[in-house]
Parts: sequence; C-alpha cells; structure tokens
Amino acid sequence: MSTYETGKALSEQVNPGMEDALRARYGHLVPTLAEGVVDWAYGRHYADETLPLRERYIATIAALTAQGTIPQLKVNIGGARKAGLSREEIAAVIWQMALYGGMPAAINGLNAALEVFAAEDAA
Repeated sequence: MSTYETGKALSEQVNPGMEDALRARYGHLVPTLAEGVVDWAYGRHYADETLPLRERYIATIAALTAQGTIPQLKVNIGGARKAGLSREEIAAVIWQMALYGGMPAAINGLNAALEVFAAEDAA
C-alpha cells in the first residue's frame, strides 16, 4: 500500500472528508495540497507506528495550542477523540501548554475544545 493510500484510510478514520474539504477550499490555488496533506501528514507521519496515534495527537494538540492555531487545533481535537483521547486528557494537554505557550493560548485552546465537545454532543 502506498503512503497516500495509507494516509487516505487513516485520514478518513479520524477526519472524514478532510481531503475533499481541502481540495474544495484550496485546490484552485494549490492543486496538490489536499493529496499532499493526506500523503505526507497522514500517510508518512500519523501512520508511522514508532509513536502511537494517541501520543501523536497529544503532541499535535500541545503544539497547536502553544502556537495559537485554533482552526487546526479544533480539527485535531476531533481526530484525537476518534483516536481514543478523553475530553479530560485533551483538556490536560491544553492546560499544560499554559506553561509554554502562555495562559491566553491555553484559555483559547480550552475554548476551542469546548466548541468541539459541544458539537460532539449535538451530533
């Protein structure tokens, strides 16, 4: 199986429709972006079994919280839930980033998590 095929299967598991959404939004600007994200991010990184998927999501949530990249954080919180992280674990990772990304970044991250959890409850 190619890294693209591996990435496609994994991305559909944790973030269904992501490739189509990326293609619809950015395809006219960067035609290879959607396939590249699936191949590189999911097929080569998230699928690498050196670090379990749960732990990869912990690292991703921490980094995105510290960077303050809320839209991507929300997407990855959703993926983390599908990879088995509890709401409390996600909140703890975000809160830990108050030490490294600052209190505003952690509060913004917690607010993003609350939005994801509310959407989850509504579904």
